[in-house]
This record gives sequence, structure tokens and C-alpha cells, in this order.
Amino acid sequence: MEKLLFLVHRIPFPPNKGDKIRSFNLLKKLAEDYQIFLGAFIDDDQDWQYVHEVQKFCSQCCFLPLDPLKGKLKSLKGFLDNQPLSIPYYQNKEMKKWVEGAVKDNAIERVVVFSSAMAQYVDPEWKAHKVIDFVDVDSDKWLQYSKGKNWPMSWVYQREGEQLLGYDRKIAKTFNSSIFVSEQEAELFKTLAPESSGKITHIENGVDTDYFDPELDYESPYTESEQVIVFTGAMDYWANVDAVCWFAREVFPRILQHHIGARFYIVGARPTDAVMALERIEGVHVTGSVKDIRLYLHGAALAVAPMRIARGVQNKVLEAMAMAKPVVATTPAIEGIREWQNVDVTVEDNAEKMAQIVRDRLNKSQEITLSVKNRTCVKKHYSWESNLKRLEELLEANY
Repeated sequence: MEKLLFLVHRIPFPPNKGDKIRSFNLLKKLAEDYQIFLGAFIDDDQDWQYVHEVQKFCSQCCFLPLDPLKGKLKSLKGFLDNQPLSIPYYQNKEMKKWVEGAVKDNAIERVVVFSSAMAQYVDPEWKAHKVIDFVDVDSDKWLQYSKGKNWPMSWVYQREGEQLLGYDRKIAKTFNSSIFVSEQEAELFKTLAPESSGKITHIENGVDTDYFDPELDYESPYTESEQVIVFTGAMDYWANVDAVCWFAREVFPRILQHHIGARFYIVGARPTDAVMALERIEGVHVTGSVKDIRLYLHGAALAVAPMRIARGVQNKVLEAMAMAKPVVATTPAIEGIREWQNVDVTVEDNAEKMAQIVRDRLNKSQEITLSVKNRTCVKKHYSWESNLKRLEELLEANY
């Protein structure tokens, strides 16, 4: 088997959040055809217990600790070096040494990079066939975020967006292929990096529909009197925090006025102080980490994805659809989803109108209902096995 270097900014396990779901499925697919040499950082002490799970797929691994606080301090170097702050955040001499040694000692001919910050470890002069998965156009996400902040943070985020775009364009020029999570993301980057447009493509996410199966037997975490609106996601991710804060404060109280049994459950690990504070609002519950989000999806009347800042495809939406849940979402949360106009997904960005949509939904669903259309859409378009065939093609393509 040919040897392949796979560089990931965060250990690709457990697959319990957006980036890890995608990177883990990439790892599994790559391991079918290649000997994997994997380099990754671990930024959560709880994740060290999963090292052996990743090693099962690899010939050799390099896992290095990354302290988020120290990383943020290191990132300040970016201001001095005129580069994105994320580059010094992930800069590490040990990782550089390991990568150089792995390439030299093992005659590695294929390289896959997940997240542009890890591209700093790939020498542009290497003759290996190089593919990078940017996933989203993160530079645009930073620019979006800057618009909602006051100075000086508005300037910091705008600078990061501009610097990151310049960096990503340089990377795209030196790699054989650049991948994004949706056609929309790929098309956007083509307009931003026209010099590399011929090498830019997309590979959509997938969902394990055997795992996310609404017909399985689930024990409900809710009481019978609750009409549950659920949000799932990593609750230390700023876009998720912004989404639930907006919904809990601007939308949910308008729902509770008409439905005294309505409850808003925020389900996800590592809730920030801002998220925990939402429990002071009547009817809002923050669960923190749960063993199985399927229970919370299955027992809910509907799922919401009120993202005001988002790029690409939201796994939370796909998973809710796979569980046959109706979804109410904002425009940014749904842009990358195929055929959403033809399924049980309602899109609204105005707080009052969104509240009315949810109220109408709750009026109709006194009992738990399943959306066959949503699950059918996911099974049709979002199979990891089918979508990742494109990765095989890119790695074997002749340029």
C-alpha cells in the first residue's frame, strides 16, 4: 500500500462535532487504500483516552498537546509576522520535525491536510501529491463575525479574515487539489482565488443513517408535558453560542407566551458561561455533554439551527434530518444543504416570524411526528461512502 501523510489540527476522534465527524470519516476512507502517517494536536485532555482508537487506522501517529490558552498567546505573534493568527497558534517545532522525518524515512507520496493551519508543515517543494480540505471558506466567516463586533475586536476579526484569505490562496496554488464541504463554498472560493479555480472542488459531508435511525428504541429524556425545541452542537464554538443566545432571548420568549409547555434544550459539550446564563430564562435548559444526542433529537418536536454566522454544511441540520425531525433554520445554516426547499425545513431570519413558524409547528405536533422527506433526502445525498469516492479520484488524479 502507498504511504500517505494525514495532518489534522485536532485529533479526529470522537466524531462528536463538525470537524471531527468529517476528519474521522476521511481517516477511515483513506485507511482503506493507504498506510496512514497521522499528525494531530490534542487540545482537550479528555481526548487523550481516544488515541488508541485513531491508532487502529494508522501505521504511525504523532499526537502533541496544545494548550488553548498558550496557543492564544502564541497567536499574537501573527501581528508581528503579518500572518493569520491561526498559524502561530498551531506552530510547533516537534510537529515540524516529526513530519519531516516521516516524509524522509517513508518515501511518502500522498499528503492530505485537514484545515489550512496544518499546511504550514508541508514543504511546497515536496514532490508528493497534495490535497487540502479547507472545509469552509473560514476567511469569509471571520469577516462576517467582524460586522457584529465593536472596535477593536471588529478590526481583529476583519484583519484575520483578510490575512487568512491571502494565506489560503497561497496554499491553494501549491496543492494539487483544494476541497470544500459544498458546491456553494467551492464556488465562493473560486471567486476569491481565481488563479486556482481549476483545482477547487467540493466533497459533501455524510451521515451514518444506520446510527441516526428514528425507528430505533429511544428512552426520552423529556417529560410528557414538554414540547421540546432542540439545538445540538459544541457549545464552546462561538457561532453556536451566538445562535442559541439569539434564539433564547429573541425568539423563544415569543413562543413561550403561547405555549406554556414549550422548552428550549441546548444540547452539547463545554457550554460557555454565556450559554449557562441562558438557563435564567424560563423554559431554557442547558444539558452540557450527553452520551447520546439521538435521544434528545428523537424526543423533540423539532430542531432549530438559528445560526447568524455560518459557512458550509451544518452537521446538526443533517443529523436532525436523518432522525426525521422537522427543522427551522436561518439562511446561513441551510445554504449548503441540497434540496432543502423540497423537504421539511423552514427558513427564516426574523425573530418574530421564526417564533410564529415554531408556534405553528407546535400547534400541529402535540405528539412526536416524523418527517419522511427529511430522512429520504439525507439518505439520497449524504452518504459518506458515496461522497468520499471523490477523494479517491483526487488522490489518484494525474496533473
